[in-house]
Amino acid sequence: MVGITAAMEEGTGLKKLHQRFPERYFDVGIAEQHAITFAGGLAVGGLTPVAAIYSTFMQRAIDQIIHDIAVQNLHVVFAMDRAGLVGEDGQTQHGVFDIAFARMIPGMRVMAPKDEEELRHMLYTAVYLDGPVALRYPRGKGLGVTMTDDFHMLEVGKAELLSPETLEAAEHQETVLLAYGATVSQAELAAKELADEGIHVAVVNARWAKPLDEEMILRLAKATRRLITIEDHVVAGGFGSAVLELLEQHKLNEVDVRVIGLPDKFVEHGALTILKELYGLSSAHIKDVVRAQLNIPNRTLAK
Repeated sequence: MVGITAAMEEGTGLKKLHQRFPERYFDVGIAEQHAITFAGGLAVGGLTPVAAIYSTFMQRAIDQIIHDIAVQNLHVVFAMDRAGLVGEDGQTQHGVFDIAFARMIPGMRVMAPKDEEELRHMLYTAVYLDGPVALRYPRGKGLGVTMTDDFHMLEVGKAELLSPETLEAAEHQETVLLAYGATVSQAELAAKELADEGIHVAVVNARWAKPLDEEMILRLAKATRRLITIEDHVVAGGFGSAVLELLEQHKLNEVDVRVIGLPDKFVEHGALTILKELYGLSSAHIKDVVRAQLNIPNRTLAK
């Protein structure tokens, strides 16, 4: 395994790799397209390249990802740091298009962890899969969850039901929160606070945007007839779009689906907490969307 970046050694955390395994570290400078083509060459040579590049800058290499990696089904891991809103790094730094551009590529697997512990297992899984794999994760500190010493493979295309404990019980909830990546914690908080109001919702850590956990999503959609998807990404082409496509394929047109994500605009620079409130990625907004879906008066619905 080797690590590749494009002038983002410290930001991606590859400085530690550079210090401990200098022969496995490659920084190509500000040349993302070259980084990906280089990764393809190393993959052909039998190595396992992990290209650690900010989400917003991975966009520069979409052509190389498609033609130099995906067409040949080469095993390259795209570790997309700073996915989602990044706050005060600046408007151009928001990584809010990667689900869409990764999901459209044939053969690509696309995943995102709910916390720092799951990120470890996702990276481990990505390294031991075949073909191209995209892994997105946010900027900033983790949630402070308990970290384990071991690593384990995650089943491809399988989501995690967080609450209630069983799928049978989830089928009897009033609606389902399908949260992707960093939005899971806000979904869990919203569900807990809604329960105090007597509103009971299921919470799913989606894990995969491609392939989706079709079995779980379809089962819950048929049972509850209501879904709410949540992602820190533009709505167009994102995780929610993938869920809508799945429902359309199975002719489940009667399911009430609400998609929480970013609008069709470039998000401005600002403090992350403010931006999340402004663009509806907070637990307060999630609760209001649930209430609106259930025809209960809303309180702080974001515009």
